[in-house]
Amino acid sequence: MTRRVTAAIAILMVGLLIALDHAGTDLNPYKAPPLLALGSGTAASGGFCGALPE
Repeated sequence: MTRRVTAAIAILMVGLLIALDHAGTDLNPYKAPPLLALGSGTAASGGFCGALPE
């Protein structure tokens, strides 16, 4: 019984998260980042911990 309750709560929480995300912003596929940026010309942003300082 405990697994079923935990699984049901987890599924409900994921569904709630998706519903809140969908309700919070309008879907605009033209402003979305590319799904895979392999060779798209989009530069990576952010830092790399192993990079040496310039």
